[in-house]
Amino acid sequence: MEASFEITLQMVFTVIAGISAQVMAAYLKLPSIVLLLLLGILLGADGIGLLHPHVLGTGLEVIVSLATAIILFEGGLKLDLRELSRVSVSLQLLVTLGTLITLLGGSMAAHWLGEFPWNIAFLYASIVVVTGPTVVGPLLKQINVDRQVATLLEGEGVLIDPVGAILAYVVLDTILNGDADPINAIIGLLMRLCVGAAIGGVGGYLMSWIFKRANFLSFELKNLVVLAVLWGLFTLAQTVRSESGIMTTVVAGAVFANSSVPEERLLKSFKNQLTILSVSVLFILLAADLSIASVLALGWGSLFTVLVLMFVVRPINILLCTWNSNLNWRQKLFLSWVAPRGIVSASVASLFAISLTQRGVNGGDAIKALVFLTIMMTVFCQGLTAGWLVKWLRITSKDATGALIVGCNPLSLLIARFFQERGESVIMIDTDSQYFAQAEAQNLRVIASSALDATVLEEAGIASMGTFLAMTNNGEVNFVLAQRAAEEFSPPRVLAVFPRDPHSSNSNSKVDQAFISDLPIKTWHEYLSDGRVKLGTTTLNEEEFASQQEHIQEKIRNGLLVPLLIEREGRLQVMSANQDWEIGDRIIYLLHDSRPNLLKRLSGASQSTPLSLEKLAEVEELPTAKLSQLSASEVSANELSSN
Repeated sequence: MEASFEITLQMVFTVIAGISAQVMAAYLKLPSIVLLLLLGILLGADGIGLLHPHVLGTGLEVIVSLATAIILFEGGLKLDLRELSRVSVSLQLLVTLGTLITLLGGSMAAHWLGEFPWNIAFLYASIVVVTGPTVVGPLLKQINVDRQVATLLEGEGVLIDPVGAILAYVVLDTILNGDADPINAIIGLLMRLCVGAAIGGVGGYLMSWIFKRANFLSFELKNLVVLAVLWGLFTLAQTVRSESGIMTTVVAGAVFANSSVPEERLLKSFKNQLTILSVSVLFILLAADLSIASVLALGWGSLFTVLVLMFVVRPINILLCTWNSNLNWRQKLFLSWVAPRGIVSASVASLFAISLTQRGVNGGDAIKALVFLTIMMTVFCQGLTAGWLVKWLRITSKDATGALIVGCNPLSLLIARFFQERGESVIMIDTDSQYFAQAEAQNLRVIASSALDATVLEEAGIASMGTFLAMTNNGEVNFVLAQRAAEEFSPPRVLAVFPRDPHSSNSNSKVDQAFISDLPIKTWHEYLSDGRVKLGTTTLNEEEFASQQEHIQEKIRNGLLVPLLIEREGRLQVMSANQDWEIGDRIIYLLHDSRPNLLKRLSGASQSTPLSLEKLAEVEELPTAKLSQLSASEVSANELSSN
């Protein structure tokens, strides 16, 4: 068989295997890296022997370098400076102090437990300093952890990758050249970081300029221009200062992402597809090249080394780096557990094993085996238990509070009032300034802009909000706004007022219909403006649960009542049209008051008086005939069951 065709077969098998693992992971809802590792080992020399990465020769190093550049650039694109500013101190400590803690703790564990010489122990620790954004990102999407924790983990994964990788190269260079002076090592590290950051900053600005100004280019061609510039920047940085290209790619991605580039969402989608392909190919190739015998030969000491890294070093790291943060103990416990290693650790370890072997330094295969053991243990243990731990600690994004409301009108102002009274963050967006003065009187923040602009939603902090509610006077616009918000930002709860029955609309839609089906929102705005409403609350109890539901539903059908909010287990949420009610639910509603204005004035009501929440007799007092009818049906049901 010709050598070129054999290489072609290797690459085709690798791509098929990688994408197959991604598909299976999506179907089984497992971290993709778990199946990529298993399938790569299965197809490698220690498995069925289908893949032989050594056939690629130096081409393997080229593939690793260019694919890593894409992966880290895509990671940089995800860095939102506004989100990172909320956890900036903790993140800075994790990237600096945390790196030092992991380096020292990991090297001591590898030396004393794994019995590695100090130079190899330090090299191992420098490689596993990084956490894997390619593992953390998909994992966070799957488990829906709260936004603050997700931002910290994503930021750590992306920013610590270039720092850790360059640190590892500095340690390797020290070992190979025999220069043990720590000052030279620190200078080498800082030089690479600075050179990489400078080239990446300029390159990221150049990319954003091309996207903004080069209107003669089609969007598809712009994507490819960005890819070409990225690889050019990576190569330039590597030429100026070896191993600085990793920092270049991250900084370029971050600068580009925070430059308000038009159509940035579509570029991110394109780069995300390239990242999935790159991760799939790299993990399959690197796992297939792993010798299981070398992993088994490590012994119990190496196993204990990884356990110390997971259960001692990481918790100390989080404890010290988040000491003065506003994170609670649940969030800190989760951060202490989740630190999976990923593709950067695997890539660096594989390349280092080759370098050490070529220079005649013992320990190349052993360090690669130990790094892969670390990857497997952290990914399998943490990746498979993170979802359970999030639910047990109750830090899922579904527990997020606050509301982003599109549409500033009488009804939305009333709903905002309830969230605000509970101390939750509320932000409103509208282009019509008619009710801005009322919003300001309630100390509500209103953004005078269009919610169709994704940057406006980001400015409003949609990423940290628990509820997105679109309730302008245009139902079709509401539905489009809610769909875009759900697709781009995935808030825990997305609702909209739109003129469709929820059961006849798309069953796969992530948008819930707010309040009731086909709410005549303009009519209720008039009722509120004219003072022709009452604000009521009722609690569903076990004794009258069925009759209460029927009574309220009848008033809804007659257009007399609109349920606005539901309080369950102490949490306030916007009512959805298909909401299932439970015993103990507290429902806050609007009731149409058809009394003439003269009668209301005589009873003491004023149009300018804010609505007060009260129990209303019209809802609390159930019709006697209906009660007797329900009682009779219950008696007959009991008789039938007894017979």
